[in-house]
Amino acid sequence: MSQMSDPIREGIQRGWKVSGGALGPVPAKIVCDVAIIGSGAGAGITAELLAKAGLQVLIIEEGPLKSSSDFNQKESEAYPSLYQESAARKTEDKAINILQGRCVGGSTTVNWTSSFRTPPATLQFWQDRFGLSGYTAPALAPYFAQAEQRLNIQPWRVAPNENNDLLRRGAAALGIPVAVISRNVKDCWNLGSCGLGCPTNAKQSMLVTSIPAALDRGAQLLTETRAEKFEFANGKVTALICRAVAPNGALAPVNPSGEVIKIKAKHYVLAGGAINSPAVLLRSGAPDPHGRLGARTFLHPVVMSSSVFEQKVEAWNGAPQAIYSDHFLDTQPLDGPIGYKLEAPPLHPVIFASTVPGFGQGQHDLLTSFPHNHTLLALLRDGFHEESPGGKVKLRSDDSAVLDYPLTDYVMEGGRRALLSMMEIQFAAGARQVLPLHEMARPYTSWAQAREAVKALPMKPRLTKVVSAHVMGGCGLAGAERLGVTRPDGVHWQLDNLSIHDGSLFPTSIGANPQLSIYGAVNRLAQDLAKRLSGRDVALA
Repeated sequence: MSQMSDPIREGIQRGWKVSGGALGPVPAKIVCDVAIIGSGAGAGITAELLAKAGLQVLIIEEGPLKSSSDFNQKESEAYPSLYQESAARKTEDKAINILQGRCVGGSTTVNWTSSFRTPPATLQFWQDRFGLSGYTAPALAPYFAQAEQRLNIQPWRVAPNENNDLLRRGAAALGIPVAVISRNVKDCWNLGSCGLGCPTNAKQSMLVTSIPAALDRGAQLLTETRAEKFEFANGKVTALICRAVAPNGALAPVNPSGEVIKIKAKHYVLAGGAINSPAVLLRSGAPDPHGRLGARTFLHPVVMSSSVFEQKVEAWNGAPQAIYSDHFLDTQPLDGPIGYKLEAPPLHPVIFASTVPGFGQGQHDLLTSFPHNHTLLALLRDGFHEESPGGKVKLRSDDSAVLDYPLTDYVMEGGRRALLSMMEIQFAAGARQVLPLHEMARPYTSWAQAREAVKALPMKPRLTKVVSAHVMGGCGLAGAERLGVTRPDGVHWQLDNLSIHDGSLFPTSIGANPQLSIYGAVNRLAQDLAKRLSGRDVALA
């Protein structure tokens, strides 16, 4: 990999304004036009557009700046350096493990590239229940198209790897429709390590697209710098207080003089992700007259079924996700029994071993079968039913963020149906054994045996394995102040110079991997913001 071009190191060499961590101390006071908190999907798009409009842009990122020269496909290095809480972030009751990026580029640096526009049914629900009349599929279509062009998002044209093709073949045997996933890649080597950082710069993440574009236009980037809290006066943000953090995410000691980093901007954009953005506002004591801040935070709770085939599957090899099925979304009423999207996740040794249940000989046998293992996951579409209100972001005693997300019986019964659907597909594809990821399950060798066993399993938190890589909501959009935290134009209802531009905006979950939904929605919001602040029209592509 030493011969590969590294756009980050090349940018620094030609004079990008980057500081923090090993890149040098951050000034104690910075003045700019717009301060953007975060550097992921929403922050990156916003930074590129505002810099293009000629504004002085400052990007503040808690995680480190890593690049293709650092990405070596090793889980042992990627999780501690690129993920929130070393990829071990959990909900307050420890029942759900949450994967979120913590590096420049945010989760776009480590996601699996799956890209879906916001489903029209989801947008219709927002119009009906949250007064978002402007959030229609036709109104958003031009902004999605620009993002797709800018980030080279298109259906994956290479034959799926065996891991994904087993989903296709098993579903076909049962008459269940599937489709090809669109990915944001260019000249992809099909390595399969997207979740560990792309070593060839093929993934068109914010790390190699919008953030460099903004820096080339004079934007400034602070790394390893945490936004602690805002200061307010007269319905406006007057300053942002930041602290340096260590590479592991721990707060650096305040120097003896008590000096912190103080940022003064004309406008502020909060885009730290759907746990950290509400947490910044909670730490700041932001106005919340209707008790909406941090509430209705959604995860797409994920349940999984693991199986073993005679042939090698090598689920670590090739495009992580290429095939999906929305059959169990499209055939369920949106506000009826919870629906679920089916995908085939990539498997790597550490994440596999830390996810599957059991111990002793049983776990030994499971790990021995790793090259032959095939796992399916189901994304449960939360937030559309009164018994699926999502979770709430809270602050611990040290002011760090934690998500309280109760797994209701309604959600968990959806998990049971999803396990049954996935196991049936795996047996139909030829699996010799199937194991639903549940502490009381064991490997089953026939569909009839598995079906009866799963019907009897107690679907309870911490017995059923539940994970998530999609966090949405907490600063929800709404057409009326009492229904949300953020106005339809992305501005905070009570703070005139604060916009929110990330997945925390969504009033429900999306019902699909949210990456492209953030790009599309924020593209529109950021173009409007650029016009208001600079008077200039800019476009993403």
